[in-house]
Amino acid sequence: MVCLKRHMVKGVPGMASTRLLELVNRLAEPFVGRWEEALVLVMAVVSREHAILIGEPGTGKSALARRLATLLDARFFKYLLTKFTEPGELLGPLDIRALREGVYRRITRDKMPEAEIVFLDEVFNANSAVLNSLLSVMQERVIYDGYTEIKTSIWSIIGASNQTPTEPELEALYDRFMLRHLVKPLDAEYWSELIHKSWEIEKRGYEAERPIISLSELRQWYDRLLTVDISQVLDKMLKLFMVFEEKGLHLTDRRKGKAAKIVAAHALIHGRSRAELTDLHALKYVVPRDIDEFEKAKTILFEEIKTKEKVLAELAEIKANLERIAPEIRRSGTLSPRLIDYYKVLRELENKVKALASDMADEEVVAAASELLDVISDLLEIVTIKLNM
Repeated sequence: MVCLKRHMVKGVPGMASTRLLELVNRLAEPFVGRWEEALVLVMAVVSREHAILIGEPGTGKSALARRLATLLDARFFKYLLTKFTEPGELLGPLDIRALREGVYRRITRDKMPEAEIVFLDEVFNANSAVLNSLLSVMQERVIYDGYTEIKTSIWSIIGASNQTPTEPELEALYDRFMLRHLVKPLDAEYWSELIHKSWEIEKRGYEAERPIISLSELRQWYDRLLTVDISQVLDKMLKLFMVFEEKGLHLTDRRKGKAAKIVAAHALIHGRSRAELTDLHALKYVVPRDIDEFEKAKTILFEEIKTKEKVLAELAEIKANLERIAPEIRRSGTLSPRLIDYYKVLRELENKVKALASDMADEEVVAAASELLDVISDLLEIVTIKLNM
């Protein structure tokens, strides 16, 4: 019997998968068909990064952000940006009394600097004055205002826009949103559920939600995220970056450097202290820039990453081929010319099975591959005997 011993991946204790997945599920609960959007926002706060939701109005973007803040018991600030928005509308008005005394200070109560979760609608409408404030706060959590430096409490900023930006002056702002997600209108299969749920909300209103994770606990999760082992997927991630570049999907150095945090966040949310290949699918929220690239990045990842399900499907196909050719091999006469072809096919299948198994640290995959290698070994023995090899 061919042995394929592999180190099996263990998840972190059940607490991780219970707490963080509960947050995702509770965030998505009142919405129809928005579990993926909830996952993106939870990945953002777990990694202490920022997220942008791109899509038409009426898809629940602001409601998701507000509910997230509620579930985290976090101070929330929301604002709709226009080209006329003044910095003071976000940062707070100047303290006139202090100004008379020669002190430049803002009254930040209930404004963005004191918030922990911030939602900025139509964020790309920001003018240059607001844009400059956002760039520093997203990078350093600090606002440089005149001659003063305002330290903020901001944990994550969630932006929303109807479209991706095209203006060069918005590139730096857009790049600071590490997670980007295209929020599409619901497919027809969800319409009935949407109508029923919306009708119930109209009659009864929204139920009050209790926080399930505090910001202090979220800080602990962030510390744990930085201990997630990404060594098993690092080489594959680097190869994916090369594939993306070859396909015309460019990532800035900032995005390449921080991508590991998003992969680690995906692993942690799913209860793993070591990232697996399947966690690399989180890159579909990191790589795309414009609308067309969202689907393109998703397709590339599907083709390049051998997830457990994909590998098992390939092994099942190989098994079916072996079941088809096995009777023909046994019926073939000694020194039959077809045996040479079968020998080549079996060697190719053997190498493919070994390659599939070597990329996947999973008991089910290893067991299936081992079983196939036994079958291939038996058939190769029959062929070599008949060929007098």
